[in-house]
Amino acid sequence: MMMQRMRKALLKIGIRGVTVSDVRGFGAQGGSTERHGGSEFSEDKFVAKVKMEIVVKKEQVESVINTIIDGARTGEIGDGKIFVLPVSDVIRVRTGERGEQAEKMTGDMLSSY
Repeated sequence: MMMQRMRKALLKIGIRGVTVSDVRGFGAQGGSTERHGGSEFSEDKFVAKVKMEIVVKKEQVESVINTIIDGARTGEIGDGKIFVLPVSDVIRVRTGERGEQAEKMTGDMLSSY
């Protein structure tokens, strides 16, 4: 449910490509046995998490950060972290396009939600 709200919020600010992965890890809680999102941590002490990867232009970074914080913040441990990394290039494998041309997406994504 939260991921659908996040998807809609990102689409509204013009973000048209997001990769979401189910991952496991531990952070500040150190893998201790606590409750997270209504479930206890697994026996191996790793917590199920969702990883979102979004590549945007420099001028979109703050807007994306604010949108994610607004949609994900509960004030509890486990709300997550945002890592901002530079991307040196983008290459569309199908066409060989690079840079901004490879990053562009076409089609009406707003009609699909």
